[in-house]
Amino acid sequence: MKETIRSHEDLLDMLDSLLREPAGFWNEFYANRSKRIPFFVNKPDENLIAYFNKGVLKPGNVLELGSGPGRNAVYFAEQGCRVDAVDLSKESIDWAKERAEERNLEINFIQNNIFDVHIDDGTYDIVYDSGCFHHIAPHRRNNYIELVENALKPGGHFAITCFIEGGELGGSDMTDWDVYRERSLNGGLGFTEEKLRDIFGSFEPVEIRKMRKAEEAEEVFGVSGLWTALFRKKQIGLR
Repeated sequence: MKETIRSHEDLLDMLDSLLREPAGFWNEFYANRSKRIPFFVNKPDENLIAYFNKGVLKPGNVLELGSGPGRNAVYFAEQGCRVDAVDLSKESIDWAKERAEERNLEINFIQNNIFDVHIDDGTYDIVYDSGCFHHIAPHRRNNYIELVENALKPGGHFAITCFIEGGELGGSDMTDWDVYRERSLNGGLGFTEEKLRDIFGSFEPVEIRKMRKAEEAEEVFGVSGLWTALFRKKQIGLR
């Protein structure tokens, strides 16, 4: 760790160091595939399927942030999308590659921190995040928003699923200040609809709702305790 803070990047690195080093944690998390973790199932998010069924999303270039074992990346590819899927964990990337190979799908899986991936501006029609954002510390939110805005084409869509504040899956109601006092995200931060609208205020909201709980027999992933939100990048000259 640097002794002197000389730049904004030094400050971000210092704040990063106050929290758990994520790579080792997530590798261990995904190492045991038999754990009864809801999103280990090989089913896409119910809201994602709904977006395609309604024609809101169409095949195009997709960037998935925190892609995990690849269940949504696989669905995008099956819809005819070209997919770049980023995750920090080698274990999850290996698992995702196996799932893609089983279905003979070509998906570009990238093992890296989302903030360290080079992305050309205006490359993607869709940026998708299922469960990554609520593990992003407050001091990295502006980086996250900038990443999404730069990645998307004008009029492109950004979709996210994240913890409801105080929801069934967790969703800590701690304040941003508390994150640094306690040096922890307490398993993931929770959000209200108002907070999501405020944080992503530079985007046009299309739909914000709670995820529909899916029955076990359904070929979709859906659990209580998550928000699903769909936004559109504003086009230059339009309000």
